[in-house]
Amino acid sequence: MHNFKAIKISENTYWVGAIDWGLRDFHGYATNRGTTYNAYLILDNDGAILIDTVKAPFYAEMMARISSIIDPKSIKYIISNHAEMDHSGSLPQAIQDIKPAKVYASKMGVTALKDHFNMDLGIEVAPTELTLGHAKLKFIETRMLHWPDSMFTFFENDGILFSQDGFGMHLASSKIFADENNREIVYYESAKYFANILLPYTPFIKKLFTALPSLNLNIKMIAPDHGPIWRTKEDIDFILSNWQKWSEQKYYNKAVILYDTMWQSTAKLARSIADGLMDNGVEVVVMPISVVHRSDISTELLEAGALLIGSPTINQQIFPSIADSICYLKGLKPQNLIGQVFGSHGWAGEALKILTKDLTEMGVELAAEPLGVKYVPNENDLIQAHELGAKIAKTLQQKLAEQNS
Repeated sequence: MHNFKAIKISENTYWVGAIDWGLRDFHGYATNRGTTYNAYLILDNDGAILIDTVKAPFYAEMMARISSIIDPKSIKYIISNHAEMDHSGSLPQAIQDIKPAKVYASKMGVTALKDHFNMDLGIEVAPTELTLGHAKLKFIETRMLHWPDSMFTFFENDGILFSQDGFGMHLASSKIFADENNREIVYYESAKYFANILLPYTPFIKKLFTALPSLNLNIKMIAPDHGPIWRTKEDIDFILSNWQKWSEQKYYNKAVILYDTMWQSTAKLARSIADGLMDNGVEVVVMPISVVHRSDISTELLEAGALLIGSPTINQQIFPSIADSICYLKGLKPQNLIGQVFGSHGWAGEALKILTKDLTEMGVELAAEPLGVKYVPNENDLIQAHELGAKIAKTLQQKLAEQNS
């Protein structure tokens, strides 16, 4: 492991994390581009401070990076900003090997870490401020962003906000700074991360943005625990403005059509509904569940204003694939959506009733009437599907006009 090197990111700070090129699933979220587990090392004449650790299998890699610049035993403090195992998995081993003077976490973090590892690691509640030699740190509790224990650490000397899972993304890259990576990829992966991890916690995110000015933090860099580091003013403004925008969950002039199909009847309805939306000026993303992932659906919904879901009836139920996606979306709690349900059935049409109940429970405002077709849609059925799309489009545009007035 001697070949792994620390990467300097500021005058006093190094990245000592790990790149997970092979990760493709993060508890139900498709991580098609892998991820990173970012850990950071602050150096001072009086010792060093380690900010977070890495997922347990990558411990040796983190230690090799630390060892490339200092003796790990010169680390005086370890800070745990977030107890989730992809950031704390190496913590017990690090404490055992390094034997730091202190290990700090938030109040809830102390409890969470004890519960995770079923042992008392001697972790203490972080003070409001901490000084080691010339290094000055501030600790800011950010509960429910996105766990109860979540905490930010601000390193005043270099103006770095260590934001744990805040402002992060799942993206494995040999380029650790956001400005070095493809902008479209960075935008998509940060949006996907927000949509699949942070969306249920938008009320807390709004509170964070309300509180930030009063904290008087001279932020020159944002260093999250996943994905690239934001080091330019343009990039810091980019991620902060997008998070603020996404947290508002406004209506957008886009509709997402999610469906599964048995004998292509529901698929035909989906295409006609899409055509009705497009003919009336609405952007449409059609997502056949057989070829898309649930986490891609939530990503598209982040900047959408309408959700239409279609399913045939099978054994008096909706398709299992559709049930999976609805269960996932319910947990993410998207807001400000209109929509409707559609589908084909044979001798019974229970799917529409189930879908209607599901969308209602999600808080989706149902526009028009549900569209159910027996067996194979005829020309008149497809005309009705087109009209359903048109009606949804007109209702969505009314919502947009009200929102922008």
